[in-house]
Amino acid sequence: METATLASLAVYFIAMLGIGLYAWKKSTEDSEGYLLAGRNLPPAVAALSAGASDMSGWLLLGLPGALYAAGLVEAWIGIGLFLGAVANWIIVAPRLREQTESYGNALTIPQFLANRFPSQGTTLRVVSAIVIVVFFTVYTAAGLVGGGKLFETAFAGLLPNVGMSDYMLGIVITAGIVLAYTMIGGFLAVSLTDFVQGVIMMVALVVMPLVVMFGSGGDGGESLSEVPVEGFLSLTEGLTFLGFISAVTWGLGYFGQPHIIVRFMAIDTVEKVKTARNVGLTWMGISLAGALGMGLAGRAYAERNGLVVDDPETIFIVLADLLFHPAVTGFLFAALLAAIMSTISSQLLVSSSSLTEDFYRLFLRKNASEREAVNVGRICVALVAVAAIVIASDPTSEVLGLVANAWAGFGAAFGPLVILALTWRGMTGAGAVAGLVTGAVVAGTWIALEWNASFLGGEGLYEIVPGFIAAWIAIVAVSKATTQSAETRARAPAE
Repeated sequence: METATLASLAVYFIAMLGIGLYAWKKSTEDSEGYLLAGRNLPPAVAALSAGASDMSGWLLLGLPGALYAAGLVEAWIGIGLFLGAVANWIIVAPRLREQTESYGNALTIPQFLANRFPSQGTTLRVVSAIVIVVFFTVYTAAGLVGGGKLFETAFAGLLPNVGMSDYMLGIVITAGIVLAYTMIGGFLAVSLTDFVQGVIMMVALVVMPLVVMFGSGGDGGESLSEVPVEGFLSLTEGLTFLGFISAVTWGLGYFGQPHIIVRFMAIDTVEKVKTARNVGLTWMGISLAGALGMGLAGRAYAERNGLVVDDPETIFIVLADLLFHPAVTGFLFAALLAAIMSTISSQLLVSSSSLTEDFYRLFLRKNASEREAVNVGRICVALVAVAAIVIASDPTSEVLGLVANAWAGFGAAFGPLVILALTWRGMTGAGAVAGLVTGAVVAGTWIALEWNASFLGGEGLYEIVPGFIAAWIAIVAVSKATTQSAETRARAPAE
């Protein structure tokens, strides 16, 4: 039986590598091709790539696990995310697609900021790149933790003994496959695999809750109200004001996630952004509903059938292994790996682009050829992956916790900066630097001092809230206190 499951996963891995080889032949001749697929992504590919790279392993592990443990009150995270995604597609997507091309054909977010505010160009590129690499290393580690948990839970003792635990072997296998197709095919490979992975994820999230509720051992969801957790189906049970704010403000993070908004830069025309938005939001709504249903139905099934689940974040893995034919189980595990790998590959590529374009070409080899830059980018992908493996090696790590910290760091550092850079004529380079540094420092300090929330039942406030507010205030205050350079005024976008 396990052989059929492994065979399904093997087919999935081969398909991802095949896409990487296809992309290698199509779009890796120069930096624009390797980093942005030549700005020629079809709307559907861009939309599902943005969604799949956003909804990482937390969609099939962290969010269902939170619902499994605490009930429907945890849905506020998903609600906040959906509202934030809507605003991101409306406010940021069309403007970023247009302005990154008009401001010197910028290939990265730091490069766009430098072109937008040339008086502080070098500072913005360096600080932005540092923030991206640091937080994305943590974010990538969260995805690798998900891969480790999958192999540890589903294939315990089945994989060959190579001197490491199933958890670590899972991390290494996950990282190895992602590295292969990302290093080979660049942004096009990442985007095409994201599209396929997004479809797989959505299908799995629709099928799984229905089978859990209506299949063998299910009861059509009738036992949901019988789960021995007070207010399990209530959106407000045990909800504090800080808990509510901490949950719904996850949506603020969208404005500052480089691996998501870079997809907007790659859509083939500005006019097609609306089509991409409709596709992306439909996919996201269905997938989030499936994840919520997975957590609730999974808990009801476990209570009804006396199933013991030690780690709530593994409920998807446990039920996939228990309820389905091994070949289908392999498909469901592929969906989980798709969620994990789509995000990891996007994060590795964005980190690599920053290291290459905003360090290597800026300081070390200003006249580096396109081929050299592409090869350096591949090396940087591997370096960030190794650092993430080291962070993920702790088997007690929680996917949702690592994602929450990295998400907040990006949202606070880049969110206000991106919105105001795209929409406000009065913003200055000094204000941009102040906002970037303030957001990152406040969010990081909040985490370090443990003032952040342990969601919806714990004390504290999610660090994205103070970080986002502080960065916005810093940008406005410093911009008003400084003078725009003539070139910045002349090139600033219309209000």
